[in-house]
Amino acid sequence: MLIIPAIDIKDGRCVRLYQGDMDRETVYYRRPLDAARHLVEEGARMIHVVDLNGAVAGRPVHLPELAAICAESGVAVEAGGGLRTLETIEEAMAAGVERVVVGTRAYESPDFLRRACARFPGRVVVGIDARAGQVAVRGWRDDTAMDAVELARRCEEDGAARIIYTDISRDGTGSGVNVEQTVRVARAVGIPVIASGGVGSLDDIRTLAGLASEGIEGVIVGRALYRGAFSLAEATAAAGGGDAH
Repeated sequence: MLIIPAIDIKDGRCVRLYQGDMDRETVYYRRPLDAARHLVEEGARMIHVVDLNGAVAGRPVHLPELAAICAESGVAVEAGGGLRTLETIEEAMAAGVERVVVGTRAYESPDFLRRACARFPGRVVVGIDARAGQVAVRGWRDDTAMDAVELARRCEEDGAARIIYTDISRDGTGSGVNVEQTVRVARAVGIPVIASGGVGSLDDIRTLAGLASEGIEGVIVGRALYRGAFSLAEATAAAGGGDAH
């Protein structure tokens, strides 16, 4: 199972939010590129970058920082946050990302997702962010009545390469991954699922690694790494290794 460290960018800095609240941030690096360099030194094979301001604004805000990470890190980068048009996806691809993460627009427009997946086959990931199993959109600010499993199935049909499932209530808390809901989504689709939100210990990593046969391909880790709960090398060992592709 692949361990994917996250870099969340807000106001030009690498931060972590608590339960997705833009007003509850902890700054870990003044420059996101410094975070990327550190993660690569620690053995990262892929980096997950989120443009938090972009997610709220509905358009990318930190493309220069993203491009710098892609150019200098030397590892695969997946990125999301405000990618709601084919043009902004193209801009992210031009910045050097290997795959893009689409959330709000995948929910709002199946036709948009189909077109994006057709133009960039295998490179479009859908981020499904949920509270109590119900999808939330627009930077996690707006709740919907759609069940995460329903959206996952629809996105698979529309061509998504994989799903990132995030439990918003656990994100940034270190309280543990919502394994039950993650497995529920993974069992509903035939494409790989990446877990996100709440990783706090190596036991979380081991639990998810033991569910690889359910379709869980990897896990995104943020605050636990930054606060030193464990190292990236320890997480990778707990996961049994991994490959970015």
